[in-house]
Amino acid sequence: MTADNAPNSDPPLFCAKITPHRSLGRTGFIAVMTVVGIVSFISGMVFLMAGAWPVFGFFGLDAALIYWAFRVNYRTAAASEIVTVTASELTVHRISHRGEEVVMTFNPLWVRLEKKIDPDYGLVTLSLVSRGRRYPIAGFLSPREKEGFSNALQAALHEAHRGPTRTALA
Repeated sequence: MTADNAPNSDPPLFCAKITPHRSLGRTGFIAVMTVVGIVSFISGMVFLMAGAWPVFGFFGLDAALIYWAFRVNYRTAAASEIVTVTASELTVHRISHRGEEVVMTFNPLWVRLEKKIDPDYGLVTLSLVSRGRRYPIAGFLSPREKEGFSNALQAALHEAHRGPTRTALA
């Protein structure tokens, strides 16, 4: 099959990869764990010298649990969602943190973007509605980011509604 007769040879009108936000990078993680380790060790030594030797182990356990919680948090950051709109289809490709993939394909002419807005927090939920079913998307984004994402996606869906007469930008 060549690129000319491929099933989805339309140029993308919109493509976005959404990943969970992690504000603490690798260097920050090492710094936090170093501080936690030092504080736990020094505090444990104080109790050890006072004769309360079992407390020393609990300080080590606390540091190990904090390390484990960070590792689980970073592992879940491997999840992503790729939303692509062409003139003929809208595709949502979800990859879970375990590597499980789900691909949902919609006709952009028959899909509707539904927003749930909270007066205090802004845009809370963004969903694609097709054939009476709701498919939540962009769950990783903050309300402000969801608003920008929804505006861009809505513009791409509007462009897809216009049909194949659109002019390609070079």
